[in-house]
Amino acid sequence: MPSEVGLVSAPLPGREGLGVGRPVVAADRPPQADPPPTPPFQGGEERNRDRIDLSATSGSCSSGSTLREAAELAGKSDVLARYDADYPKGPHDQPQSMCPAFGSLRVGLRMRRTATILSGSACCVYGLTFTSHFYGAKRSVGYVPFSSETLVTGKLFEDIREAVHQVADPALYDTVIVTNLCVPTASGVPLQLLPDQINGVRIIGIDVPGFGIPTHAEAKDVLAGAMLSYARREAEQGPVAAPKQRPDRPTVTLLGEMFPADPPGIGLLLEPLGLAAGPVVPTREWRELYSALDCAAVAAIHPFYTASVREFEAAGRSVVGSAPVGVEGTAAWLDAIGAACGIAQDTVDAAKNRFLPAIGGALAARPITGRITVSGYEGSELLVARLLIESGADVPYVGTACPRTIWSDPDREWLIARGCRVQYRASLEQDLAAVDEFRPDLAIGTTPVVQHAKQKAIPALYFTNLISARPLMGPAGAGSLALVVNAALANQARFDTMTAFFEGVGAGPSAGVWENTPVDRPEFKAKYAAKRIAAAKAEESVGV
Repeated sequence: MPSEVGLVSAPLPGREGLGVGRPVVAADRPPQADPPPTPPFQGGEERNRDRIDLSATSGSCSSGSTLREAAELAGKSDVLARYDADYPKGPHDQPQSMCPAFGSLRVGLRMRRTATILSGSACCVYGLTFTSHFYGAKRSVGYVPFSSETLVTGKLFEDIREAVHQVADPALYDTVIVTNLCVPTASGVPLQLLPDQINGVRIIGIDVPGFGIPTHAEAKDVLAGAMLSYARREAEQGPVAAPKQRPDRPTVTLLGEMFPADPPGIGLLLEPLGLAAGPVVPTREWRELYSALDCAAVAAIHPFYTASVREFEAAGRSVVGSAPVGVEGTAAWLDAIGAACGIAQDTVDAAKNRFLPAIGGALAARPITGRITVSGYEGSELLVARLLIESGADVPYVGTACPRTIWSDPDREWLIARGCRVQYRASLEQDLAAVDEFRPDLAIGTTPVVQHAKQKAIPALYFTNLISARPLMGPAGAGSLALVVNAALANQARFDTMTAFFEGVGAGPSAGVWENTPVDRPEFKAKYAAKRIAAAKAEESVGV
């Protein structure tokens, strides 16, 4: 296959370093840092301006609008404008989700020979590293602490630069990733001024503020896009490191994290077309980025990786939306891949004739009967809804925290044609309202959606751990959801039994067994709420 990206066995040439600086702090146990100050161009003190709530039910960082204004005044307007274009918000400001930096942090922690350094408030770094280790990270995260003095004087950037010089050891790392969290971004800490490399170790600095990136899923694209951009520039300048294993056929790069069994399954679908499955982006090591760029086409399995798509298109690669899920989804996807790669239609038809009967048989063998609502923040929600519908389920609603893009249009149009309401940038309130409106036999969603459904005696499944952790593509994915979904649907009798058993014990303030059942007094709550609001306004007036 002709390629615009040269691949050879020789590694990148080493380059001279610039010295050694102060130690970086391992953030497994957070150091105590002074509260971050208001930048000098701000008037007054913003309380809790740097706190990030990692709860799955929270919104963005507190004081997000103030932080954004500060970041724009501090020279970050171009970065934020790019994020606004890549990850459009609305109809509200931001979906409720965990801190977005969790997404980019996980991408870096999964890569071999890659060091990660965070710059942010100690509470934020603690929460991020705790959550990352909870999800299986097995390495420490570097942390450069700051104080009021180092933040406002610019010394924080000098500390970051010195820490990067110390960490950039070519014997240990290919890449060092430095991430600004909310406060350093709002203060204008210029990571773009870090050197591109030190001793041959690549240095990548990114801003991932909670007030600029809507979801943690899109923060994965921020880092993946930055690494692809760096790798593409390297490949344009000359030969780069060859992959450990290189297929003898043109490849299709898979964009978006997926269940480990899905890439081999996609590879089987591509084989009759004379193609092979390429790397999955985000990748697990640097040299896979070169292989990802050296492809015949890109499959946007997760359709919101806008920055990554921009790099692939700059390399002359075409991007195909949707994914091979179900019979109709697989047929349409094979047609699109064939068109993008110049494969003869009779060859594509032969592949469809080979796989579609097997997929249809798997779906027929494990039908799903019942009404199901779907919601989540992973980016594969529309694909799951398609597979459920092809399995026989009634899916009246699918909500995703991710934005609408042209690469999800095939799935959106297919779902709408079958009576499914598709909600991009879905809020928790919209997902909960869908459960109340449609009274499904099963609710698939985030933790608070699952809790809401179970309180109404409706079986529910957590999307991330129970749905994303299963194959979706090709014959293997056709019947995979049916096992867990049908098992959950069969639990309705248990919910009915529990509801009957606890009937009469009350709810809210009257829950439990009482001699004198408490009576809710909403007028008291309203009275004291008014007092709290008046006190807060008085305090704000004094502060001004």
